[in-house]
Amino acid sequence: MSGRRTSTIPEYTRLTPDALDALERAVRERRRVALRRRGTEYVVVAERLETVARDEALQGRLPMTGELLAFPLHDLESFAVLP
Repeated sequence: MSGRRTSTIPEYTRLTPDALDALERAVRERRRVALRRRGTEYVVVAERLETVARDEALQGRLPMTGELLAFPLHDLESFAVLP
């Protein structure tokens, strides 16, 4: 048996301070974020967090098309910052 350790990627289902820190770090480092909204899963490159109409939103770019999408944080069912 090998001594390899597998690390798990934290998945957030609530907007806790740790979850918001993870999103802010993803934006700073332009990391990929896997997120689920209304039953659909997206993988985007985090571009920015912004406030729109008193609600925070993650701006993410689809890697395949380059399209920039806005995901209001209150609409997210879950998300994970990918390595």
